[in-house]
Parts: sequence; C-alpha cells; structure tokens
Amino acid sequence: MPPLLSQEEIDKRLKQVDGWRQDGQYIVREFSFSSFKDNMVFVNRVAEVAEEIDHHPDIVINYTRLTLSITTHSEGGLTRRDFRLASRINEL
Repeated sequence: MPPLLSQEEIDKRLKQVDGWRQDGQYIVREFSFSSFKDNMVFVNRVAEVAEEIDHHPDIVINYTRLTLSITTHSEGGLTRRDFRLASRINEL
C-alpha cells in the first residue's frame, strides 16, 4: 500500500481536487441533486469507478444529498489512492 501523506502533501493535493475538504483522516465532498433518482444514478457511477480502481468511498445518501468520504482504511489515513479516487469522481 502507498505510504500515508504528510499534511503538507495533503494540503497540496486538496488544491487539485475541487470541492473536497479534509475532515480528520478523510477527504469529504458533498453533492446535491434535483431528485433521489439522480442521486442514485450518480452513486452507481461512483461505484463503477471505485470497483475499477479497487478503492471505495464511504457513502451517505440523504434523499437528494450525497456525502462521499474517502480514506485508506488499511493505512489509517490519507494516501495517493484517496486523491486518485477523488479526482476520478470529479470527472463524473
């Protein structure tokens, strides 16, 4: 597994992934959709990307709101993999 990132590296990488913020050992982004169905379509697209790169976010669905939280659980913090997934999600 990739090594944990320093706070300096985390701050640098956060500037490269619009909409994401750090929350402890996670990076988090919140989304709003016009309907529950639109929310679920997006969640399924996120799931496809997560499966493709074998790295999975924590997902909280609240009707038309979605919160994604990413960390490398096995390493106990943030790694390059987390920012790669965030970048891929931003492409959606």
